[in-house]
Amino acid sequence: MKLYLVRHAQSEANVLKTLNTALPGPPLTELGREQAAALAGRLADEPVRAVYASFATRAQQTAAPVAAVFGMEVQPVEGVHEINVGDLEDRADHEAMKSFAAVMHSWTQGDLDVPLPGGESGSEVRARYEKAVADLRAKHEAADSDGVVVLVGHGGSIRLAAEWLCDNVLPELADSSLIPNTGIVELESTDSGWHCLSWVGTPV
Repeated sequence: MKLYLVRHAQSEANVLKTLNTALPGPPLTELGREQAAALAGRLADEPVRAVYASFATRAQQTAAPVAAVFGMEVQPVEGVHEINVGDLEDRADHEAMKSFAAVMHSWTQGDLDVPLPGGESGSEVRARYEKAVADLRAKHEAADSDGVVVLVGHGGSIRLAAEWLCDNVLPELADSSLIPNTGIVELESTDSGWHCLSWVGTPV
């Protein structure tokens, strides 16, 4: 079974360069809608068995064209939303970005108890994301072992999840390799967990 962790297309908050994580969040821009359509085209020949997305508007709107290609509905899933940044919500200033990056760095280095100010700790993000992926694996692995499950989510939480889930994603990769809009981190299930096959098109 393969799991494609896909970052949503360009949202209005991306244009403003704000830390926007509260649900349901802003919609896609016109460019974002074009990116979502292009993503659907890129995946059209893949053996996609199901399309999931976080409850965020931008994730749902990105997943919709992909699901439509395969005659499916987007299935919303709990636990894969973006990191709750708390007091940093909707900020775009240097200090906010510096604070967010510092906490992300701590998490990739294994210190998961450090919280964002007024927001989540790494332990909380890890617990919810790993549960969501475990539930999807239990649902699909036996029936869809030769297929692809698409999960549209968010750049920050995908970077962290890939490190926590996979046996070959190093902290340095999760910490520094930003995922562009509609970028894909491709995972494959193993006996012991997950293995990352590629990070935005680059083999890992």
